Amino acid sequence: MLNLGIIGTNWITKQFIEAAEASKEYRLALVYSRKLETAQSFAADFSCEGVTDSLEDFYKAEAIDVVYIASPNSLHFEQAKASLEAGKHVIVEKPAVSTLAEWQHLLAIASENDRFIFEAARNIHEDSFKKVSELLSACEDDVIGANISFMKYSSRYDAVLAGEEPNIFSLDFSGGALMDLGVYVLYASVAWFGKPESVHYFARKIRTGVDGIGTMVLRYENFDVNMMTGKIGNSFLPTEIYTPTQTISLNAINSIDDISVIDQKGNVEKVSCTSLDNPMIEEAVDFATVINNPTSEESKENYSKWCEVALTVHDIMETLRKQEGIYFKADKK
Repeated sequence: MLNLGIIGTNWITKQFIEAAEASKEYRLALVYSRKLETAQSFAADFSCEGVTDSLEDFYKAEAIDVVYIASPNSLHFEQAKASLEAGKHVIVEKPAVSTLAEWQHLLAIASENDRFIFEAARNIHEDSFKKVSELLSACEDDVIGANISFMKYSSRYDAVLAGEEPNIFSLDFSGGALMDLGVYVLYASVAWFGKPESVHYFARKIRTGVDGIGTMVLRYENFDVNMMTGKIGNSFLPTEIYTPTQTISLNAINSIDDISVIDQKGNVEKVSCTSLDNPMIEEAVDFATVINNPTSEESKENYSKWCEVALTVHDIMETLRKQEGIYFKADKK
C-alpha cells in the first residue's frame, strides 16, 4: 500500500483520491493546504488525520511515498522538484509543467534520486483508449487523417467577463485552453501516431492574453490531424480517424465510452470497451504498478513510453503557444 500525500485541495484532487483508494493501491496519509482549516476540512472527507500548512514539513514527512500535485499550473515544477529531491515519487496533474525544459529537468532529478514522475494524462491509460490503439495496430490500411476535438466551457470564464483573472486564464499561472484541454488531444495524437513533422496553431486570445479557443494542425508524413480545443465554448463533435476503407468514430477523447468502426458502405460495427465511473482509476493503477515493480521489463517499457510521449507533447505545446505569441513567466527562467 502506497502512502499518498496531496498538494491541492480541489475537485480533481478529490476524484484522484477516490480513484486511488478504489484501486486498493494507495491510502491517503497527508494533506497540504496553505490554510490549515482547508486541509483539515478536506482530509475529514477521507478520515485522514495527517494535515499541514507547511510545505517544508510536507516534503520532509516520512509518512508519504507518493505526492499527487494538483495546484495551479505554474507551481507544479517547483513542488514536483522539491518532492523528488525529498525522495518521493510524484504524480503531477496535467499539464505537468509550463515548459519543455522544466519537464526535462524533472526527469533528470527523478532519475538521479531513483524515483518516478508521472504526468496524470489519464486518457491514454484508459482501457477504451488502448482499444483504439489496438484497432489502429490491427488495421491493414494507412491512416489518411483524423479530427480530434475537446472544447468545454469553463464557468470561470464568467469571472474573466466580469473583469477578473482566474488562474486557468492567467499567463502568470500558465493557463489557457491549450494547456488545460489541448493537452488531452495532443496526448491522443502523439500516443496513437507518434511525433509529427510540423505543427501549427491558430488561436484566439481573450482579454487576459491566453488562448480561449484554438485550432491545431499536426502534419505527419502522409496525413494531417486537425484538432480543436477551447474553454470559452462547448463542442459536441466526435473524434474520427480515417483510412481508405473505414472510419473509427469515438464519442469523446477525454473519456471514450463509445467506439464505432464504419466502413465505406456505412455499415457500423460497435467495439466493446470499458468505461469506469471514475476515469482516474486506470492511471492510478498504472502508476502504482510501475512504482511497486520498478525492475520489471513491462514497468520499464511503460514508464519510458509515458515519459517520451510527455516530452513530445510538451515540446509541441511550447511550440504552438509561442507561434501565437503566448508567453508565460516560466519562459523567462
